[in-house]
Amino acid sequence: MEKLGYQVTRHAYGLDTAFEVLSGSEGRTVNFNAEYDALPEIGHACGHNLIATASVTGFIATSYVLKTFGIAGRVQLLGTPAEEDGGGKIDLLNAGAYEKVDVSLMMHPMSEDDYLDKGALGCAGFSNVASYSVHGTYHGVSAHAGATPWEGVNALDALVSAYVNISMLRQQILPSERIHGAIVEAPKPSSNAIPALTKTEYTARSPTIRGAKELAGRIRQCMEAGALATGCKLDVEEKAGYADLRVNEPLCSSFQQHIAANGIQVLKSSGPVAAATDQGNVSYVKPALHAIIGIPVEDECKNHTPGFAKAAGTSVAFERAVSSGKAMAMTALDVVMDDEFYAQVQQKFEEDKKLR
Repeated sequence: MEKLGYQVTRHAYGLDTAFEVLSGSEGRTVNFNAEYDALPEIGHACGHNLIATASVTGFIATSYVLKTFGIAGRVQLLGTPAEEDGGGKIDLLNAGAYEKVDVSLMMHPMSEDDYLDKGALGCAGFSNVASYSVHGTYHGVSAHAGATPWEGVNALDALVSAYVNISMLRQQILPSERIHGAIVEAPKPSSNAIPALTKTEYTARSPTIRGAKELAGRIRQCMEAGALATGCKLDVEEKAGYADLRVNEPLCSSFQQHIAANGIQVLKSSGPVAAATDQGNVSYVKPALHAIIGIPVEDECKNHTPGFAKAAGTSVAFERAVSSGKAMAMTALDVVMDDEFYAQVQQKFEEDKKLR
């Protein structure tokens, strides 16, 4: 970006691996989110290289039009790290990176196989689920398992009890909800001592952040029951995860129309999908777009696989990312230049807010 003459702010908003580029004058501000984090061992198996490509394209194109024709408006290219695990956009939200933003735009690649049977190569309005995590630490009392087991308080029993409770809870949750967890710390292989410390964590997924939080509360009760049954002390840490994506219909319609002009047909909306993104948290604060564009893959591979990493590096995938960026630029110009359109975007945002 600096080679193109833009001023780049490194380590933006206190994040070591974030950056920000601004362009334009007074007027409405459109944000383009550029993700770029890869997955350990397998690289860009979620196609974040294509997200960055599309957002850089959208930013440069919008900036050029605003500057060339003297149009009032501003664009922000925000480098957003740690989407896969860490919630970089949540940290950026808390640091004020989106305060002056009116609309946020980005795209995400997936396998085109998910859309070809629908006569499309993606969707403009992608909805997903929200997540909320619960971390539990059981504190018991160690004792000799053979000589004086009655002096012990078994932290492993507490964890196993919670595991069974949560497994039974799964029978009573909605079809659209998910619970998954892991044993984080268990006793070392030995049967001679009553375990004094165990740790577990669970993630609740639901169509809305409110639903995910409520489900996490039920998980916590299952953990507390394990502590009560065994006499262990329980420390619980709850952490809000990624919010569900709030789909904005006017933004979706605009993107759908403009990418069609680039020869790519997409559905207006689809979902929800049982995956999560921190763009969902942005969509709770600002009207947002999280479009999905399909790319060709081999052997029906999906995101987070070596095959998808290979697909994300092809010329066809790059070309579709550039086309997506061009379409997002046109949507950005709709936001900046068309007062009536922007009013519709805001109206839908406020109406949706009342439902959540």
